[in-house]
Amino acid sequence: MIRTWLGVVFIIFIASFSSIAYLVEMEKLIHFDHHIISFVQGFEAEYLTAIMIFFSFIGDTVPVIVITLLSAFFLYRVLRHRREVLLLLSTMIGSTLLNVLLKYIFQRTRPDINQLVFEEGFSFPSGHSMAAFSLYGILTFLLWRHIKSRGGRGTLLIFNSLMILLIGLSRIYLGVHYPSDVIAAYAASGFWLFTVIWIYQWLQERRYKTAAAGT
Repeated sequence: MIRTWLGVVFIIFIASFSSIAYLVEMEKLIHFDHHIISFVQGFEAEYLTAIMIFFSFIGDTVPVIVITLLSAFFLYRVLRHRREVLLLLSTMIGSTLLNVLLKYIFQRTRPDINQLVFEEGFSFPSGHSMAAFSLYGILTFLLWRHIKSRGGRGTLLIFNSLMILLIGLSRIYLGVHYPSDVIAAYAASGFWLFTVIWIYQWLQERRYKTAAAGT
């Protein structure tokens, strides 16, 4: 039943990414992107820029690697769940490789509207946003089962959702990504995340059935 729902969500994410990618290629989202960028940057202020630079930094390569390794250490040494460590690492490595591939395929240039920081490379989809969705998404899945209280689960969900949203928003605010880059990144990461979780659940069910058959 769980894998059925995961399959449905997988289809939603891949359909969403395909639709956005098509519209970007056909240049149908130019007005949408510029309108959202103008709206978000309309709140520009010195203190807000500092906050957005911080969240953008959290979504950068080095902090993501550090958070991933610390999480892997916690899962392995504290919770002693080795399979969950493999799931975490597979999610993050696969997400990174997928982002590199998609950027190479689409080769979309970055926005030239009021860039508050300098960034190199292609724009579509946002690497920071993909990393954030993959990291905080898989951590939600892994930690949810180890948290029994309703309040704890609610805190976990709210915190990780905010991290995903704020990292993506920071990239738009700083002028280094189009909104469609960020939305597409969430869809692409969602597709990969739920693929990996589906495989993980399938392997777990298979292992339990094998163990039950042997008793």
